[in-house]
Amino acid sequence: MTRLVYFAWVRERIGKAEEELDIPASVKTVGDLIAWLPSLGEDYENALQFPDAIRAAINQEHVERDEPIAGAREIGLFPPMTGG
Repeated sequence: MTRLVYFAWVRERIGKAEEELDIPASVKTVGDLIAWLPSLGEDYENALQFPDAIRAAINQEHVERDEPIAGAREIGLFPPMTGG
C-alpha cells in the first residue's frame, strides 16, 4: 500500500486529503500513476483531467514524471504553485 496525499484543488475534486492505495505493478512511474488514477472514478477523472498540470512529490521531494514510484512511502499530487 502506498499513501497518496492530495493538495489544493486536486484534494477538493477527489474529495479526500489522503488515502492508502494498492497500486498495480504495471504503474511504475509518477506519469503512470497520474494516468491510472482516473480509472478509479469520476472524482479522480475531474481532478486529473489536465494531467500535464499536476505536479508530484515522492517522500516530500519534488520529482519529474519519469520518476519510479517503487518503494515510495508517500506520493503527493498537487497543482502548480504560484506566489513567493
